Amino acid sequence: MAIILATNMCSLTNSKTVEGIKRFASEDKLQSRSNIALPHLEASSSRRHLLVSVGPSLATLACGLSPSVVWADENSGNKEEEDKGVIGAIKSLFDPNEKTKSGKVLPKAYLKSAREVVKTLRESLNETSDDIAKFRRTADSAKESIREYLGSWRGNQTVVQEESYVILEKVIRSLANFYSKAGPSAPLSQEVKSEILDYLNTAEEFL
Repeated sequence: MAIILATNMCSLTNSKTVEGIKRFASEDKLQSRSNIALPHLEASSSRRHLLVSVGPSLATLACGLSPSVVWADENSGNKEEEDKGVIGAIKSLFDPNEKTKSGKVLPKAYLKSAREVVKTLRESLNETSDDIAKFRRTADSAKESIREYLGSWRGNQTVVQEESYVILEKVIRSLANFYSKAGPSAPLSQEVKSEILDYLNTAEEFL
């Protein structure tokens, strides 16, 4: 938009400049033919003609420079934004921490592990297929994610006070209590399943 406006101004200025030059030439010819000595009027007229000629010329020069200056400013702004974006992406890539949905900054490794527990356990609890093989796959995925989570983060002082950690501890404790009483192959009761799903939903809000 700035470049189009500058170009239109240049076109207008150029046309006025040409008209000024033509008018100056015409008046100069008339003065030459008259041969009347009017020093003060000639000096005044010359100064007026000079202003008419030089003024548009300076405006034309300014117009000629304006588009490139505007273009340079726009390119400079875009370049700075791109640089900030690249730097931010690099910092994020190598930053060991990540901001959670609740606004806290926690280790990326912990968040990844905890999110995997929530995801796989929820899938296992919601599995209603009669396909035994599929049911076992989802159950095994949940067991593996819980095992990895406990091996890496149980008792870790960096996260033990976090809401998500406390809630996942309740989830694991509920599962352990149920299977210790009902046996390792017993299907979860609907009551326990609902309780654990509620815990998982709450934990996810802090991840």
